[in-house]
Amino acid sequence: MLNKHQARQFVRLRWTAFVVVGLAYVLSFFHRFAPAAISGDLQQTFHASGAELGGLAATYFYVYMLMQIPTGILVDTMGPRRVVAIGGLIAGIGSMLFGMADTLAAASVGRLLVGLGVSVTFISLLKLNASWFHDRHFATMTGATILMGNVGSLLAAAPLAWALGFVSWRTVFFAVGVFSLLLAALDWWLVRNHPGDSGLPSMRELDGKEAHPLHTGHWYDGLLIVLKNRATWPGLWVNMGLAGSLFAFAGLWAVPFLRDVYGMDRAAATDHTTLLLAGFAIGAFFIGTLSDRMGKRKPLMVAGAIGYSLCWLPMLFGLPMSSAVSHLLFFAMGLCAPSFTLSWSCAKEVNPHALSGMATSVVNIGAFLGTAILQPLVGWAIDHAHADVGVTPLALSDYQSGIGILLGFSVMGLVATLFIRETYCRYVTSD
Repeated sequence: MLNKHQARQFVRLRWTAFVVVGLAYVLSFFHRFAPAAISGDLQQTFHASGAELGGLAATYFYVYMLMQIPTGILVDTMGPRRVVAIGGLIAGIGSMLFGMADTLAAASVGRLLVGLGVSVTFISLLKLNASWFHDRHFATMTGATILMGNVGSLLAAAPLAWALGFVSWRTVFFAVGVFSLLLAALDWWLVRNHPGDSGLPSMRELDGKEAHPLHTGHWYDGLLIVLKNRATWPGLWVNMGLAGSLFAFAGLWAVPFLRDVYGMDRAAATDHTTLLLAGFAIGAFFIGTLSDRMGKRKPLMVAGAIGYSLCWLPMLFGLPMSSAVSHLLFFAMGLCAPSFTLSWSCAKEVNPHALSGMATSVVNIGAFLGTAILQPLVGWAIDHAHADVGVTPLALSDYQSGIGILLGFSVMGLVATLFIRETYCRYVTSD
């Protein structure tokens, strides 16, 4: 048992780690979705086509995707504190470079550095959650993590559009870079990897159980354990289909689609993406909490994936919608989409606890691989369908193939949920 001083110290360190690294995660969401609000500014500044704009936005996702397994290895070996501090430094420099870029190539380098820096925050925060909170609360804390991170996505929608009425997008990204450097310093100073770093017992030891065994072999052996486990892989495809289509749409194509097909101005369109992302944040928290209380993962994943896939149909066919209906559609889409977040809990629970960073990083690749594929692919589909570029405005027929691609990926994610192994919210023996 903990004495009073230890109990206060435990609570303080637990929530300090969650808040400081969580704020870094907020910035990762901001960078993920900000191109949607400034897409017109970027096209005008760099004279970019739809495919080039998609490529610029996707640069973040390419490097984010490639860094997932290395991040898992780093947090399982070096610990999240060091990894997040280094990432914050890199992301801060990248954001400032993006804000000062005078060419598309320079902007791409800045966005690449941003993606590299923020790519480590999510897996690091999951690792901290696994160390500082009970196993039975992992999905709840994952939902709280997504809820907190989505503050960044909300800031990247209507608030960013409002701020652009007073300052340039360059000023915004330079300021965000400075804040990233501040968070890196706070992480190094305040965050601890696990209770043992401060001489405190682990959560399992507080419950009177033996601590989870450490991985004693080489990191390479641990990675092989995760990769050879067949139960790890369905989560990657769930993330690719559901998260990939959501991030590609909300992060770039939602605002242009609503502007060109439904005639909305930037403020109205970003209001819709704000509602979509608010629904995503709320849905992620309640799905995680409900899953922990039910003691099941899979039924919620399947139901959410079905609802999310159905939400694409009105947009695919360009059905007329009143303002109330379109807002409701986007909110419902946001509520259903985060069913994929339970895949991280499942990946952790079908692998050894000591390898939780690697396990969650493997399935998380899917989200960013899907987005990296879809953002330029949808841009290419729109460019290909629009024969008179620069002559006639874009219309529903130009967007339909792109929306169809996003729907196809969401259905792929739905199918993949059927192959998820039910863990009943506890660690199970891996195949």
